[in-house]
Amino acid sequence: MRTTVSDTPLVTSILRLLCVPIVWLRGWRKSGLMPEIKKCVIVVAPHTSNWDFPIGVSFVLWFRIKAFWLGKMQLFRWPFGGMFRWFGGIEVDRSKKNDLVHQVADLFAQNDKLWIAVTPEGTRSRVDKWKTGFYYMALEAKVPIALAHIDYGKKTVGIDRVIEPSGDLEKDLAEIQAYYAEIRGARQDQWGQGKG
Repeated sequence: MRTTVSDTPLVTSILRLLCVPIVWLRGWRKSGLMPEIKKCVIVVAPHTSNWDFPIGVSFVLWFRIKAFWLGKMQLFRWPFGGMFRWFGGIEVDRSKKNDLVHQVADLFAQNDKLWIAVTPEGTRSRVDKWKTGFYYMALEAKVPIALAHIDYGKKTVGIDRVIEPSGDLEKDLAEIQAYYAEIRGARQDQWGQGKG
């Protein structure tokens, strides 16, 4: 995979010194322990605010991990495209049927260590049904799914659970959504938890 901010130790250290104290002083804390796995699809929820990105980046720096994330291609336009890519962004063209599941599975096959974050809501707006691409990416790549949260109620960010996709989408999705049931988004009215 390409170079990201995590591959530049000096810059990463400076950013960590700037970002981590700010989120800590604002009351945010780490939750859970980083799983010791080389590859995973990370589900990040809820995603209800633009503030999720800087808070998430701060915790990536705090946890000292290298993670990539999928985002709609409109985010990667000038002038912010280069910055988002440097912070691990991988652009996705939602207007085309581009076999993203297979492309991501190929990325996992080509790399010894790879974490890719996905927001199953696919938008900051309220949705009544999650996109399930993240599940099929993990299933096809034969990698676990790490459940990460940004909880504005408790002011915690972290990964508390890792599940192995069984192939039974309905059962696994129910377990995943149960994990997020008590977690609060920045805009709780926009947090539909993927349920109708």
